[in-house]
Amino acid sequence: MIIGIDDTDSREGMCTTYLGALLMEELQQYGSVREYPLLVRLNPTIPYKTRGNACVGISIGTPCPDKVMEHVISKVAAMSAMECDMTNPGVVFVQDDEAGRVRDVLGTFFQRAVREVLSIEEAKSIIADTGLHSRGFKNGRGLIGALAACGALLNTGWDHTFEYIAYRQRDKWGTPRNVYKESFFAADDATYPATWDTVDISNELVVCVPHSPDPVLYGIRGRDPFVVKTAAEMIVSEPMERSCIYCTNQGTDMHLIPMDSIFGIKEMQSYIVSGLVSCNPFTIAGGHTIFSISDSSGVSIECAAFEPTKGFRSLVRKLVQGDVVKVYGSFMNKTLNIEKIEVISLVPLVVFHNPECPSCGKRMGSAGRGQGYRCKKCGTRSSSLVQVHQKREIGPGIYEVPPCARRHLAKPLIRMQPSNSKIFPSR
Repeated sequence: MIIGIDDTDSREGMCTTYLGALLMEELQQYGSVREYPLLVRLNPTIPYKTRGNACVGISIGTPCPDKVMEHVISKVAAMSAMECDMTNPGVVFVQDDEAGRVRDVLGTFFQRAVREVLSIEEAKSIIADTGLHSRGFKNGRGLIGALAACGALLNTGWDHTFEYIAYRQRDKWGTPRNVYKESFFAADDATYPATWDTVDISNELVVCVPHSPDPVLYGIRGRDPFVVKTAAEMIVSEPMERSCIYCTNQGTDMHLIPMDSIFGIKEMQSYIVSGLVSCNPFTIAGGHTIFSISDSSGVSIECAAFEPTKGFRSLVRKLVQGDVVKVYGSFMNKTLNIEKIEVISLVPLVVFHNPECPSCGKRMGSAGRGQGYRCKKCGTRSSSLVQVHQKREIGPGIYEVPPCARRHLAKPLIRMQPSNSKIFPSR
């Protein structure tokens, strides 16, 4: 049996992955729980998400599916943050004899849930048409993620990574986390690049420890279960209650839709799009850096490196009109929020100077409107400015935002396949 669960948490507490970790232990009384549960990140632009828009999938071989369903539904009902208006849990079950006939439908739904904005009505319609067992609480929005988690478990050929999540003891929830900062830097130093987003070296931050009042103590992300567990064993912190290693679509860029042109881009979806820098970068109130790109059809789009991207904004400011770039990011409020940028080609950067006097080497001054330039010392004249080609402070290649600003789904450059472009990982 496959179990999908979503939307049990709130911004004030609880965590769907914590519930998944509990169920991984408790369901063993009913059969064989298959190793590694899934942690699936859905469309990161959804406005009614709680924090990371994650759902959980569990697979179990059991002779008593009815008891499993009863236990899971009871646990979701008891532990979900029902008091929060935005918490609307959902649970979906797929029996082994149902898997074959629903695999394609749920697999497509899973892929769309990562990239698109789906409705509760569509999820309920699929559940009704396929005859799957399910339970929705309140408005049932969690059925979307629960159905997607089932689709992910049924279609396992997608790119994946792993995350080791440590959970706090219950009496510590909502209090400041007691962790030894230096141990995270030591763990990163010992396991990077097989692990990533543990720390942000350039900004001297630990980024794998949340600040919200949920049960998570920290999470270590990496390429395989062994390396994330190895890194976690190096962490010094308050005692944890339990831990769980999840297989996940984090760090895969699964949310990004490649586009041949800017035309057709929709709000609340994420894209890879190329274009010509059509407006030099400028910085607005709040420290956000903005520029525009346009494609061959003349359609343009505004791109933004927001303040949380820190030093990445300095890189973006080095672009000039005429550069060709490929931008990776989410389109919201008519602006593409940059996650990565590939600089494909650069135009020459030309500046104009008053000419130097060939006799005395002094810089000439204006001789008057329309009269060219004249050396004040010796009177030598010149009719025009001098063009100087300046060296560009940025080169072709792919650049990413720092770990402190990285989205769960964004693929770190250390995971990118070798290509003709240089990569510049952010640390």
